[in-house]
Amino acid sequence: MSDPPPQRHAFCFPAEMRLRCRSDFHDAFRRGVRASDGRLTVWARRNGLPHSRLGIVVGRKYGGAVQRNRLKRLLREAFRLNRARLPAGMDFICAPRAGCRVSFDELVESLTRLAAKLEVQLARRGG
Repeated sequence: MSDPPPQRHAFCFPAEMRLRCRSDFHDAFRRGVRASDGRLTVWARRNGLPHSRLGIVVGRKYGGAVQRNRLKRLLREAFRLNRARLPAGMDFICAPRAGCRVSFDELVESLTRLAAKLEVQLARRGG
């Protein structure tokens, strides 16, 4: 007998895991911490929830609408599939570096490494 299929909700990306309010983005930019590498810049702050949320900012410098939307899909997928590896209870805002073309694996690596770095920064800061 084969294993039962995974629960459908285990791999979804529900609305409560997305940053959608302008005020949430504003708070993360003003009160959060920031880290970046050659591919991504990530802002983070504690959200007081049992789960993390993701916001994505992709400017026109990155390319046309097709390129920007593809990158947003890749970032959402990287977040969704790696939730267990990311710190819980945080809001993350990801912005790709302009002119940098990245693969899915590179996004996953950058996101997880930067999220861990930001968690340490927040712990030091006491927030």
